[in-house]
Amino acid sequence: MADPEPAPVRKGRARRVVLTAVPVVLVLAAVAGAAAYTKVTVDDADRTVATQLWEKPAHDPGKDPAGDMARGRASTELSKLLLPVPAGYRLGPDSGTYGNDAEVSGRAAAAEMKEGGRGLSGRQRRDFEKRVDKLRIQGLAVRTYASDDNDLVVATQLVRMKDKKALRDLYTFRAGLFDSIGVLRDGPAIEGHKKNAKCFRDPKNGKQRIEGMFCMAYEGEVMVTFSASGVKPFDKAAVAELVKDQLNHITSPGEYV
Repeated sequence: MADPEPAPVRKGRARRVVLTAVPVVLVLAAVAGAAAYTKVTVDDADRTVATQLWEKPAHDPGKDPAGDMARGRASTELSKLLLPVPAGYRLGPDSGTYGNDAEVSGRAAAAEMKEGGRGLSGRQRRDFEKRVDKLRIQGLAVRTYASDDNDLVVATQLVRMKDKKALRDLYTFRAGLFDSIGVLRDGPAIEGHKKNAKCFRDPKNGKQRIEGMFCMAYEGEVMVTFSASGVKPFDKAAVAELVKDQLNHITSPGEYV
């Protein structure tokens, strides 16, 4: 018998749900990731007219017969699902230890996700790891984009999973959680994807010159996460357009190349 659909996360239950189902560190990382990610890169880029970081990657990518490397690798089934670098952008700075255009195996991605369970009690951690195993992660791919105007950086992460229902449940839970805790502002709706995509903006802070936006979505077997940051005035419409194009590219790759 099919599992029942998960109930929406209600206000007041959010923090209890976090403690029992998902480590707090994952939530905080998702909230702060975009702003922290670009604070260094945009600040560095802003100190001079053009820094080496923005002009040229730290290392040149190897030749790839699958296509134009400046637009991103397309040599594997998963990397082909990443949106090629569109006009007005280039490959951005490295995203953590992944680089700016990378892919890891399902086993490695699952192991890293399980590391997020640190800090939980033994029973809770075992339950969390079982939840990760249930997703049957097949691979993870990352690509970053930097605007030619040096005012926006976007990091995209695709995670492919075999269990579509578990993927949808994860999306529903995460979206409901972020809605419920009331920390973030609502982001723009994604055209054509109102049911499978949700965006949130950083809390309003007039003193900060960097703003961020975090988007989560799914399409088919793929969970999509966007972390974007840029200088004010933050171009949330440009980020929403990238999210839309990425989701459409997953379903019709040839039309968005």
